[in-house]
Amino acid sequence: MAKLLSCVLGPRLYKIYRERDSERAPSSVPETPTSVTNPPSSSWDTYYQPRALEKHADSILALASVFWSISYYSSPFAFFYLYRKGYLSLSKVVPFSHYAGTLLLLLAGVACLRGIGRWTNPQYRQFITILEATHRNQSAENKRQLANYNFDFRSWPVDFHWEEPSSRKESRGGPSRRGVALLRPEPLHRGTADTLLNRVKKLPCQVTSYLVAHTLGRRMLYPGSVYLLQKALMPVLLQGQARLVEECNGRRAKLLACDGNEIDTMFVDRRGTAEPQGQKLVICCEGNAGFYEVGCVSTPLEAGYSVLGWNHPGFAGSTGVPFPQNEANAMDVVVQFAIHRLGFQPQDIIIYAWSIGGFTATWAAMSYPDVSAVILDASFDDLVPLALKVMPDSWRGLVTRTVRQHLNLNNAEQLCRYQGPVLLIRRTKDEIITTTVPEDIMSNRGNDLLLKLLQFRYPRVMAEEGLRVVRQWLEASSQLEEASIYSRWEVEEDWCLSVLRSYQAEHGPDFPWSVGEDMSVDGRRQLALFLARKHLHNFEATHCTPLPAQNFQMPWHL
Repeated sequence: MAKLLSCVLGPRLYKIYRERDSERAPSSVPETPTSVTNPPSSSWDTYYQPRALEKHADSILALASVFWSISYYSSPFAFFYLYRKGYLSLSKVVPFSHYAGTLLLLLAGVACLRGIGRWTNPQYRQFITILEATHRNQSAENKRQLANYNFDFRSWPVDFHWEEPSSRKESRGGPSRRGVALLRPEPLHRGTADTLLNRVKKLPCQVTSYLVAHTLGRRMLYPGSVYLLQKALMPVLLQGQARLVEECNGRRAKLLACDGNEIDTMFVDRRGTAEPQGQKLVICCEGNAGFYEVGCVSTPLEAGYSVLGWNHPGFAGSTGVPFPQNEANAMDVVVQFAIHRLGFQPQDIIIYAWSIGGFTATWAAMSYPDVSAVILDASFDDLVPLALKVMPDSWRGLVTRTVRQHLNLNNAEQLCRYQGPVLLIRRTKDEIITTTVPEDIMSNRGNDLLLKLLQFRYPRVMAEEGLRVVRQWLEASSQLEEASIYSRWEVEEDWCLSVLRSYQAEHGPDFPWSVGEDMSVDGRRQLALFLARKHLHNFEATHCTPLPAQNFQMPWHL
């Protein structure tokens, strides 16, 4: 009877992966003796085959879930319509509640029938036995067997806790349950007394901004968090996850962040291969509709690196909602997991981000300054110009206030706090992070990210003359035009390197540098062009084109 109840309340099982133990690289984690019989997976198909009763019951419950999601998103309009028609009176609501109660009882009955279907299936009974054993005892052997299944991630046991590192327990300056530290925006009206009257005057605007951010704004910024989109992408995500597990020997893990959100991660270990880059770990930060199952992790994987992918809060197996604070909390526990559980030193970690993932990447670089390098592909400097691009001009004040208070993705400000090597990849046909049209390459916000970084690190070089010549170079839309501008100013790379190395040897590596202070105008132009070319590479493609492995290069450093 207990097993039947477990089948009724158990998670949905999607797939049973093929066992490939003989092909797996040896793990550095010592294993304990087995406590659960290993399933005979060699005789099972990689897809879980539910019995007819479970299959049909699952379909009914899935359809009900979709209808519930549609009802949730349309509820404001539905309530307004029902109110106008007079259907919200007590005489009309009571019968409706009876119908709703009857429907819930029917769905509960369907769930029980699904549990009976699972109970009659030996594959599911074997799976639920392993899952229960893992919850009781998270031994390495139990986790290894559980990794052979792909199921509803809410039932996956937590593999790593944000407080697990001993340094976190002893330190008072680490993250609290409120979250990690973020850079806060400057007040819009500095010097204004924050009196009670001013607070009351601001209250309507603040309430409006809050409502916009938590309804329309967040879903426009992170469409991947919308349940209906995830439901439509589910077959693709399952296929991508199977590829990572079966072909790349990926290991899935659940991390618990300081805000209570559970973060879905996938780790591919290449340290046991002959390729030297396998000793380096690339932590991948996906875009606003990207998932590690089908996202930018494929680029460093093809290049031979060890890779750690993770999903934003509210994406696929990760819980929560993707606001900046939750994003930073998730990134923090991912980096801690890489260091304290996977065993990588910060000097062996590379942060790689695509598009909106630049926010968490630059936060990690700012908060973990010892990471090896940062690579930002198709990213931007600040969200406000891009938000204003898609909203009416009459909403300018509301949009700016909402972004600054609730959705402040200040990538450039965070990146300038990082002292290590940085590479920016600009897509010359980008249609997403341009503020006019894709053909107008100067409206690409990647340009502003580069300029702000160089102006912070080399303020004397990036004075008026240097800034002007870098802007000319950024206007080049092809490699031929780029080389033409570079040669026109006769940039002597050996001379530039010698100047920079001499300054570093005399003054140290910490930015900002005052190099170029006593230099001729021509010398500053050469240095500006040299530095711009070293920090930004062009890729002739649109925003969503996968980055080829040959374009995944380590940033330049002295």
